[in-house]
Amino acid sequence: MNEVPSPAQLRGPRLHLRPVELEDLPLLHRWDSDPAVAGEFQVPRPRSMREMERRFLDSTALTEEFGRLLAVRDDDTPVGLLSYHRVGYGLWSPAVNMGIEIAPEHRGQGYGSEAQRLLADYLLAAFPVGRVEASTDVENLAEQRSLERAGFTREGVARHAAWRAGTWHDMVVFSRIQGDA
Repeated sequence: MNEVPSPAQLRGPRLHLRPVELEDLPLLHRWDSDPAVAGEFQVPRPRSMREMERRFLDSTALTEEFGRLLAVRDDDTPVGLLSYHRVGYGLWSPAVNMGIEIAPEHRGQGYGSEAQRLLADYLLAAFPVGRVEASTDVENLAEQRSLERAGFTREGVARHAAWRAGTWHDMVVFSRIQGDA
């Protein structure tokens, strides 16, 4: 497993992405446990601080397999968390799936689009993958618009792909591929 080059290029007009650091864990612990951060389309993931520290210490590096980055405004205010993990379409067809959570007070300001564009650009340049994908609930129109503004193309609907609020929900699948702007 190869280390990813330094993510110094993960900088946009209003924010930058950086790897999660140990000092970020109290904030992430609060975000993981807060239903307002999860919003109506995700489920809160309450974990103990000890569990978060263990997971952090087990996987601090950004690798081809997995990574977590904070989206941070230029004034050093964290606005959200992005993550990615490797997926595949056959033995020799690696791709990357990414996701994002934006804190409620920072939603609707374009940070999600900017952060997702930065991460997708980086993943396509840093790894030998031809595809970066993301999905969201069919009812999450704000995230669908955000992904489109980040240069993703809507591909279709994955039926009954997510369990939430006691029922199955369809997910809209988006991708960016090598050569997309």
